[in-house]
Parts: sequence; structure tokens; C-alpha cells
Amino acid sequence: MSEIAEPFVIRHTRFKNRLIKAAMSEALSNHAGQVNDGLITLYRRWAEGGVGCAITGNVMVDQRAKNEPGVLVIENDHDLLQLRRWAEVGRQHQMVQLVQLSHPGRQCPKGLNRETVAPSAIGFSAALSTTFAQPRALTEQEILEIIQRFANAARVCQQAGFEGVQLHGAHGYLISQFLSPLTNQRQDRWGGSIENRMRFLLEIYHAVRAATSDDFIVAVKLNSADFQRGGISEAEVVTVFQAIDAAGIDLIEISGGSYEAPVMAGAKAERRTVSQISREAYFLAFAEKIRQQVNCPLMVTGGFRTVQAMNAALRSGACDFIGMARPFAVELDLGQRVLQGHDVRYAVKPIKTGLKVIDRMAIMEIIWYAAQFKAIAQGKAPNPKQSALLIFFKYAKSNVKAMLKGQLNSRRR
Repeated sequence: MSEIAEPFVIRHTRFKNRLIKAAMSEALSNHAGQVNDGLITLYRRWAEGGVGCAITGNVMVDQRAKNEPGVLVIENDHDLLQLRRWAEVGRQHQMVQLVQLSHPGRQCPKGLNRETVAPSAIGFSAALSTTFAQPRALTEQEILEIIQRFANAARVCQQAGFEGVQLHGAHGYLISQFLSPLTNQRQDRWGGSIENRMRFLLEIYHAVRAATSDDFIVAVKLNSADFQRGGISEAEVVTVFQAIDAAGIDLIEISGGSYEAPVMAGAKAERRTVSQISREAYFLAFAEKIRQQVNCPLMVTGGFRTVQAMNAALRSGACDFIGMARPFAVELDLGQRVLQGHDVRYAVKPIKTGLKVIDRMAIMEIIWYAAQFKAIAQGKAPNPKQSALLIFFKYAKSNVKAMLKGQLNSRRR
């Protein structure tokens, strides 16, 4: 038996193997952010494919703060029946499901929401400022309200029957914004020292843990680095990992980067050494370092393509779970194939439209795969050769419609 086929237990929940479908944006919901049959169909296909665990795409905790059109939102139990149907799909196939809870902070396209908020009123670099709005700084009361929103969403997820949640603290979203000195320049108890900057994450964790039972899994996704000059230091990252581990977190997924430095999507992969390339995973070297600092299970996502490299990573002890995302968008039976000893079929390459201003961002790494999800949700087969430029123009058209509808609804409220 290969290492990846071995089961693992967290808080009485059994993972039938070590392969996890990492979070990817599905963009399948309606304007209200509700679960639909297409989303359930998508996860049923992955469950049937043999993966041990699936982490959902971004699920927002505030209807007023969406990161993109079509994103799911959990604010209350109004959609509980559909959420239960979704959770049941995993149980039918012994696939653990963790709902990724998130708040985008400043990482919202212009016009999608009535306003954009962040730890501090710091916008994006010039290259991205035309896409993302200038945020205003959150008040103390608003910070406390968002913390409770995470806790409330987690409570609803447990009611629905999901095995746990993952707090999205990476890729430049709100928790990550609080952690980074580039985006958090507050002078109160939420900013300044790393102890203050990680307070938001820790308070969310404690609130979620208090709102759910002892058997409910609470995981977190964290950056190994911002990969930007002046960002969070490696020493500070280690401090964050140690603090959340000591608080009792059940699983840490290691990633890195943001929209401004999309390392999680393979950017700068050409700068890796020959040794790093042979081991495939983007963040495995950091996992080996942090493994000496924390006791909780670790998951490494990004770059894995061969069964040999996956088993070697698990055998080394650097991580306990193998995370893969994009290959699952075009290979629905990937779980079964990996367990049978077969490698990933399709080499993942950067998605390029030919438009430089678009290709500099990580956005195509989201919407191209979201188009594959839409096809699967409609009962079709994914298309690995789908035109990136065509998908971008379709996305831009639907995005404008969603923004106009959102503005109209905001005026009515």
C-alpha cells in the first residue's frame, strides 16, 4: 500500500486516504449566494472519483463582501436544506468535506460590492488598481462583527452535516491582509506587532471553536510567505504557525502568494532549483521547516503531479496530506487513478489570454477552471483545450451584468 492510500483520523473523522481536493472557486451560485443542483453535482463527481477529502471554494461570510460573481455565501440557516444535500454527497462516498470560509477584504472587483473594506485603507499596486477598488479601514466594531460572522457560518456548516471548515488565511484575503504589514498598518490592538496582527485570526479560530462541537474540524490555510518586498517575514510566519497550532487548530494547509504575487498558481516556478522541481511541490521546503515547529497535521498544496513525488513527501514526514486543485478540474477520476498508481494526465500550465494586463494577474487561474466546473455541473465533460481568451470575454460580460444587478439591488435597499 502506498502512503497516499493510508487513512488518517482527525477528531474522530476518518479520512479514507491522504489526497485532498484543495479549494478552487466554483462561481456556480446565484446572486443570493445559494447552493444549487449544479454545485452538488460537481462535488458528487469528485466524491465518485475517490478523493479522500474535498475543500470547497471560497464561501463568503458576508453578502455585502463578495470576491466575485457566483460565489457562495453563508450568513444564516436559510439555505440549510440545500447545504444538507451537499454534505450528504460526501458521506455517501466517505469523502470528508471542509467548507472554506472567507472574507475578501480589499480583494474585490470594482463595482461588485457597495463598498470595499480592509484592515487599512491601502489599495493595490498600479497594475491592479484599475480592477480593485480603494478600501476603507474597518472599525473596531466591524472587526468584531466579522469574527462572529465566521463563527455563525461554521455553526451552520455543522448543522448541515459538514465535517468541518477551513479558515482562508492565505492568498491576500482578509485574514492574510491582517497578517501582512503591507496591508495592515493599524495603530490599535489589531496592528503593529505580529502578536497584534495575528489577533484577528486567533479570535476567529476561538469564536468558531466555541460555536461548534468538539468533533467538528477547524482547519486553516496560511501563506508560507507573501512573496512581496516588505511583506510578512519568515520569522513572523513561524510565529503565526506556532500560535495557531498551540491554540488547537486541527490542520494547516501551506500555500503562499496573493493576487499581486500569484505564487500559488505557479508564478515564479521557473526560479526553483533542479532539486525543488524534481520534488514538484511549491511549498514543500517550507513544510519541512515548519514541521519542526508545530504538532498538528500539515497539508501541502501546489505542484504535485506524480504519485512518486506525493508518496515521497508523505514518507519524509514533511506533510500528512497531499493537496491538489487544478488537475481535479479536468480529471474527475483523479482520486482513483492516483490511488492506482497513475500520475496526473494533463500538465498544468499558466492560463494565458494574450492580453498582458490580464495575464499579469492570477484571475485567469480562477475563471478558466470555473468554466470547467460550470460544464461539469451541467453534466458535460471538462475541456482541457478550452480557449482562455473566449472564457475571459464571457466572464467579463457576466461580471458586468452581476455588478449592475448588485448596484441596482444596493440602491433598492
